[in-house]
Amino acid sequence: MLNLRGKRCVVIGGGLVAERKVNAFLECGALVCVIGPDLSPGLRALSDKGWIEVISRSYRAGDLKGAMLAVAATDDPGVNRDVSSEGQRLGVLVNIVDEPDKCSFIVPSMLRRGDLLIAISTSGRSPALARKIREELEGSYGDEYASLAVLVSEARAELKERGIRADSDVWQRSLNIETLLELLRKKDYDGAKQRLLADLEVAARN
Repeated sequence: MLNLRGKRCVVIGGGLVAERKVNAFLECGALVCVIGPDLSPGLRALSDKGWIEVISRSYRAGDLKGAMLAVAATDDPGVNRDVSSEGQRLGVLVNIVDEPDKCSFIVPSMLRRGDLLIAISTSGRSPALARKIREELEGSYGDEYASLAVLVSEARAELKERGIRADSDVWQRSLNIETLLELLRKKDYDGAKQRLLADLEVAARN
């Protein structure tokens, strides 16, 4: 988990894999630079909108200067090796797609429901397996989990305002997730919030 907002992220390559990485970085608020002689239609559209910087040529030494992290999504082993080496030299986090041994970070398969983020990783050994597990989890974690994350955050803030101290044990005893989710599925957000606050107050006194 990295805060990439306002940070320079460099993606080497212009194909569909590079496009997926670029979109993920943009969702995080990163400043994205794409380096490659040819761009996918999706990347070209992002460039036309001014959402990404594009350097329309092959990678050169020095391209990672000022970057927080970089991704090499090319089919050229030499380029990938050079990107990995430059990243190590400059202290830039580097991911070489499909080559975990050359990476200083790997990207998990991610399931997002609002502020709830579930990451599945096989430590780079099998991205296909991580994706398969993510797809299976998607059926178990619906949009109500996004509301649940907001609800819990608001309840936490309200407890602080009331001067009620609730440690991790109190929270674990009070988070009756199935009950809260059932109320959220019925669109009873206020009811779910009051139920959680009441349970927290009782648990905090005991």
